Amino acid sequence: MGALSWWHWAIVLVVLVVLFGSKKLPDAARGLGQSLRIFKSEVKEMQNDGKDSDEPAAPAKRELPPGEATPPASQTSSDDVKKSA
Repeated sequence: MGALSWWHWAIVLVVLVVLFGSKKLPDAARGLGQSLRIFKSEVKEMQNDGKDSDEPAAPAKRELPPGEATPPASQTSSDDVKKSA
C-alpha cells in the first residue's frame, strides 16, 4: 500500500504537464538536476573538510634564513614605482 503503482505515476505526470506545460518541463528538470549536482558536491566537500581537519588549512609561511630580512613596505612600494617609470 505504501508504493505507488503505474497509474499513480501516470496521474502525477499528467498533473505536472498541465501545471507547467510541456515546454517548461525539460528546463525545470535540467535545473533540478543541476541543483542536485551542486548539492551533492557541496555535501562531499563538507565531508572531506571534516576528514582533513587534522591538516592545516593553509600552507605554513616560509621562514627566511637568519640575516635575510625583507625591506619595509614603504621602501618596496617606492622601488616599484621607480622601476616602472
